[in-house]
Amino acid sequence: MDINDFKGRSVFVAGGSSGINLGIARAFAACGANVAIASRSPERVAGAVAELRGLAAAGARIEGYSADVRDAEAIAAALAQAHEAIGDFDVLVSGAAGNFVAPALGMSAKGFRTVIDIDLNGTFHVLRGAHQFLRKPGASVISISASQAYNPTRYQAHVCAAKAGVDMLTRVLAMEWGPEGIRVNSIVPGPIGDTEGMRRLAPTPEATQKFVASVPLGRMGTTAEIADMALFLSSRHAQFVTGAVIPVDGGSSLGGGRDLSAALTA
Repeated sequence: MDINDFKGRSVFVAGGSSGINLGIARAFAACGANVAIASRSPERVAGAVAELRGLAAAGARIEGYSADVRDAEAIAAALAQAHEAIGDFDVLVSGAAGNFVAPALGMSAKGFRTVIDIDLNGTFHVLRGAHQFLRKPGASVISISASQAYNPTRYQAHVCAAKAGVDMLTRVLAMEWGPEGIRVNSIVPGPIGDTEGMRRLAPTPEATQKFVASVPLGRMGTTAEIADMALFLSSRHAQFVTGAVIPVDGGSSLGGGRDLSAALTA
């Protein structure tokens, strides 16, 4: 089977209405898969579904559901509806995330809790809720992490804590679900141009240039390059890869944590 042939296979992408996650959904749709996405905004879901249907192969199903990953019951209902529409999930992607830039002493308990709820609790809700619908053996489960999981970063205490939890959840579930033939991995994107997350972390041209200068390959990444890793991890070429936390960042995480002070005053 060609690495880019996903005809007849089914993919669910949580957070798939925008940014990196929409890029992943696009890639699977273009490769022939049935794709279901879920996101909080009904309007964004509708727009993404319309775009994905324009990319999909003849006969492929594209479905969308409005659900907040912080609500375990809501995401469980969306997963059940998607399963009824497209069958067992060959690929599950959990990528919903939240972020803002603030020092720990300037962050409210609610703000900290919100990011933990979206990134960490949301990932658990998606993965736990989807388990019964995963193809066994053979499913590929992918969480979208961040380098803050292992590089302590000023003004990112909430994200550092949440994403470290996501990566540890990846490793634990790889161990627990491996006997069923389910592989669980994390992708760690670097600075990806033209995404909401990048606009928040680098809100000025000067801040953007600072990010670019910190990347050994000398440029921002693209959503398509993250999608390529998701395709690889879900292909036959990665059948012995599980519990991995894989940076796709042009080497940017090699330099350690970042200074995001420019985002505080933007």
